[in-house]
Amino acid sequence: RFCLPLVLASLPTMATAEEIAPALQDSWGDFWLFRFFVNAAGYASIVVPGFLLIRYFKKRNYLETGRGICFPVIKSCVFGSEVKSVHQEDGSLPPRAEPTESSTARQVFKLLFCTAGLQASYLTWGVLQERVMTRTYGATETDPGEKFKDSQFLVFMNRILAFTVAGLYCALTKQPRHGAPMYKYSFASLSNILSSWCQYEALKYISFPTQVLAKASKVIPVMMMGKLVSRKSYEYWEYLTAALISVGVSMFLLSSAPNRHVSTVTTFSGIVLLAGYIIFDSFTSNWQDALFTYKMSPVQMMFGVNVFSCLFTVGSLLEQGALLESLRFMARHSEFTAHAVLLSVCSACGQLFIFYTINQFGAAVFTIIMTLRQAFAILLSCLIYGHAVTVVGGLGVAVVFMALFLRVYARSRMKKRSKKLPPGETPVQKV
Repeated sequence: RFCLPLVLASLPTMATAEEIAPALQDSWGDFWLFRFFVNAAGYASIVVPGFLLIRYFKKRNYLETGRGICFPVIKSCVFGSEVKSVHQEDGSLPPRAEPTESSTARQVFKLLFCTAGLQASYLTWGVLQERVMTRTYGATETDPGEKFKDSQFLVFMNRILAFTVAGLYCALTKQPRHGAPMYKYSFASLSNILSSWCQYEALKYISFPTQVLAKASKVIPVMMMGKLVSRKSYEYWEYLTAALISVGVSMFLLSSAPNRHVSTVTTFSGIVLLAGYIIFDSFTSNWQDALFTYKMSPVQMMFGVNVFSCLFTVGSLLEQGALLESLRFMARHSEFTAHAVLLSVCSACGQLFIFYTINQFGAAVFTIIMTLRQAFAILLSCLIYGHAVTVVGGLGVAVVFMALFLRVYARSRMKKRSKKLPPGETPVQKV
């Protein structure tokens, strides 16, 4: 309620205070806040009619009075076909497959396979993400080239491939009977689209290492959203590690170096976009956790969210005329086409590796692998794109990753402790 007037009031100030390269912003139409509201208006043109239809069907009690060939579709989209299941200890994760008579060598091979798949997918994705959003295409000795500006098109590319992969996986493998009303996926879809858009757009204003550290610090808003949305409580060590992450990120952001490359200058717009990414992403994870109270697999969740993501993004792109403009950019620059396709492939494959790793080895091993991936991503970005990191900034990075590993260690200890408790006795606080 209070944020929108504040942001609108600060719009002229932000536009004049920041020195944004002309290649990034040629007109008001390219300014991120304007694009955000234009995209949001496109999503609203789909959400508002859908909301009115849902209210109409519920008010008419369509579940009992409905007839015709459209009844199964409307029932699935508005009412669902099954009641909620009993919430398990961790409803967001499928039961981990315990190996039976499996050799140690085979388990090691699986672990290496998961590690290599996650690292390759997300490290490549990170390098390509920075390349697409911060470098020009078609540059020659006489022509400086042009930059790709429409972050929403990249979100659409990622979601259409993820939707296809998840759909094929669900069609070829046995899945639980789906019971959640389809419209409930739209909430997570909208927040997921907006978080991804903020993530891409932020790279126009801040360095990739800064973005990675900001992602690491999202445990703080996730905990806040958890208390607000799911009424969760947390252990003391979770608050301690969240504070350490805040200190480490602050050290990195406040550190300065002489002759710093222009791409590493953190602007106010970049900070706002990062905050938007963290807030939207925190809501997505907590809403998905609530949806898992229905009987569904993670791939079904992936499919349901991406159905609406494709609908929202393609609708908004068509309304703005940006879809054809982006396709023409792809036709002019074959290198961009290869990068965009590979970016989408890495994103979709990475999600499948996430599900497989958690199913085989549990969330703790997965968290360690992804934490290492974040550290490697910062190192790789500095080597390839020449980002400068000061000594204080390096110490801040070390503090952040020390806190992340401390979280993994403490969580694993808590799980072992809860398993040793007598039947009927549970820990005082929920982790």
